[in-house]
Amino acid sequence: MSEIDTGAPVAAEGGEPGIRILAQFIRDLSFENPRAPDALRPSQDQPQIDLNVEMNARGRDDGLFEVDLKLSARANRSDGPLFVVELLYGGVFQITGVPTDEMEPVLLIECPRYLFPFARQVIAEVSSQGGFPPFLLDPIDFGGVYAARKAGAVEPVVGHA
Repeated sequence: MSEIDTGAPVAAEGGEPGIRILAQFIRDLSFENPRAPDALRPSQDQPQIDLNVEMNARGRDDGLFEVDLKLSARANRSDGPLFVVELLYGGVFQITGVPTDEMEPVLLIECPRYLFPFARQVIAEVSSQGGFPPFLLDPIDFGGVYAARKAGAVEPVVGHA
């Protein structure tokens, strides 16, 4: 679910809009390989990948914003699960020149776009360390995810590979 709390003071409105990443970090990371080493054997059966994406943002007392990008992927074949990876990747952003009524899409679309390549790399590396080929996520349409969540989509936005 996408959530935002802009309880912090918003940077001065007007002027040129700007987004500056001040910090990036792994808040939480989990990789499960429940059937290793048997799941690592080559198979003609292509895995089914279920992907969930969540974005959350909150204002801070110092006028900055924390944005979290949560990516969860489950890989399954007909003979059972291969792996599960869950990553909560965060960033601290300074945002200037954005009116308050336009802040939510900036925090939940633009900021995750900045974080995504780094989160993608973490998932690729951890899946590789788990014995699988690097799992490279396809680009995510954060605008579409945001719009679906804003519209109150009953089902989570899930992608399949």
